Amino acid sequence: MKNFFIDSDIDEIITRTQDIFEQFANKHIVLTGGRGFLGRYLTEIFFKYNKHLHKPIKLTVIDNLVVSGELGSLWPNYNNFKFIKSDASKKLHIEDDVDFIVHAAGIASPFYYRLKPLETLDVAVNGLRNVLSSASENNAKVIFFSSSEIYGDPDPGFVPTKESYRGNVTTMGPRACYDEGKRLGETLCYIYNNSFNVNVNIIRPFNIYGPGMQQNDYRVLPNFASKIKSNLPLNIYGSGNQTRTYCYITDAIVGFLKVILNGVSGEAYNIGNSEPEVSVIELFEIIQKILPNNIQRLNVDYPNTYPSDEPQRRCPDISKAQNHLNFIPTVDIEDGLKRFLTWTNLNYKRDN
Repeated sequence: MKNFFIDSDIDEIITRTQDIFEQFANKHIVLTGGRGFLGRYLTEIFFKYNKHLHKPIKLTVIDNLVVSGELGSLWPNYNNFKFIKSDASKKLHIEDDVDFIVHAAGIASPFYYRLKPLETLDVAVNGLRNVLSSASENNAKVIFFSSSEIYGDPDPGFVPTKESYRGNVTTMGPRACYDEGKRLGETLCYIYNNSFNVNVNIIRPFNIYGPGMQQNDYRVLPNFASKIKSNLPLNIYGSGNQTRTYCYITDAIVGFLKVILNGVSGEAYNIGNSEPEVSVIELFEIIQKILPNNIQRLNVDYPNTYPSDEPQRRCPDISKAQNHLNFIPTVDIEDGLKRFLTWTNLNYKRDN
């Protein structure tokens, strides 16, 4: 990839958080999964904050590069920065006092967690246990990146879905390693918060997308973008009636940073867009509307490499994040898709 980001997106995040980022001054942040899609953005923002802070952030990034590959180990020459190639689920090495530990390590793409189910479960449970134990020793705050998947396939009466919804999730199935791993991770957070007084927040992201998503991610928007780049029909799995709300990366990162700094101890927060809730077919139609070239769709069966038991609806109630943190998404779906597809057109390769 030529560039993981759109520079104006990074500037937008900085501007939208300028009233709070001074709270990061002189803090040591440990970020696991720092070379994943979300981790790269957080890393970049922390580096950019240091241009404004009177006392810089010290950042330690931990990643085993299983998802990002060796490309993930290529870094600019930043000050106050340390990279550790390590698997957080095996052991966590933190030498100095730490203020925040952000556990963003994980295998989020259904394609990859179907290939690596034990590793997916391991990083969500043992990796988080290592983080929480270290936080207890360092009196640090923990941010656990959970998932909207902990809600499973919600009853229609609970859509939009509040954080209080208990979920409808199977323990046995191709998605269970991810869904149940995140649910057990949340239980660990609850235990350490209540029994060991560790300051913990849980973030449940809802369908975050944007520049930096790898072409071989295999989720719907990278899949669509890859086909568009190659002038091929867009594959729609199953009926295409399954619905989601999509949240552009700038909105998501602003929400994450607000939780990291000001989330109420022990609370979980939905971070995403509450509207519009669109089907995969409607998503295709929006893309068809905003692109100048004529694109076609093709309904296909779920491939063997992708779990077919996906939730039929996914839409968050974000009122808690709005009330606690003043989190308000501002990028509408057409604008976000234009930014994303402009970036993928420059950075994705044509299929041979």
